[in-house]
Amino acid sequence: MTIPILEILAGRAVPLAQGEASAIAKTPVAGRVSIGLLGITGDEQADHVHHGGRGKALHHYPADHYAFWASKAVDHPLLGAPGAFGENLSTFGLLEDEVCIGDRFRCGTALIEVSQGRQPCWKQGAQMEWSTLPAMMVRERRSGWYYRVIEEGTVAAGDDLVMVDRVLPDWNVKRVFGLLIAGDHKRDPEALRILRDMDLLDESWRMRAEQLMAD
Repeated sequence: MTIPILEILAGRAVPLAQGEASAIAKTPVAGRVSIGLLGITGDEQADHVHHGGRGKALHHYPADHYAFWASKAVDHPLLGAPGAFGENLSTFGLLEDEVCIGDRFRCGTALIEVSQGRQPCWKQGAQMEWSTLPAMMVRERRSGWYYRVIEEGTVAAGDDLVMVDRVLPDWNVKRVFGLLIAGDHKRDPEALRILRDMDLLDESWRMRAEQLMAD
């Protein structure tokens, strides 16, 4: 699987709403940029509890989804170009049901690994001035996903994202997101035990599986 990278994006933490800052607003980065263990050089996170870190070093949101969101919010000014969903990587042709936990990709010269889906939060709605958007993202399973960085490197828009390994073909991001975020575990409780013990799934989502088992 080889997918061209449309844009590489980064952002700085700035005031957003409710007295909180956010770096959810991302803009394209020109030229080659470095990818370290914590993500793209120059990219920031305001909330280090819920964003960033080794398990959320890079956020990928499919540009394929923009047409759907534009159909729900015609002429929204942020839907004309990548960056509206806080993504670091933008591509066409790769969706949540086609990417699995643990998938490894060569991203430019870096090696990255899918660690979890992206859970929408109120900041996404605040950024878009669309309060119901996070709930809609959950309902539609249009979440995007995160990578951890296995090998540091460099990348630029126009490089390819090339899959080099897949070890969990039954556990695509859409399925795992549905189980842990969208309530699908109620129909498949046994899956929670598998997710709890899945080493390639980020620790925060393994903990969520354990919490749901206890409910």
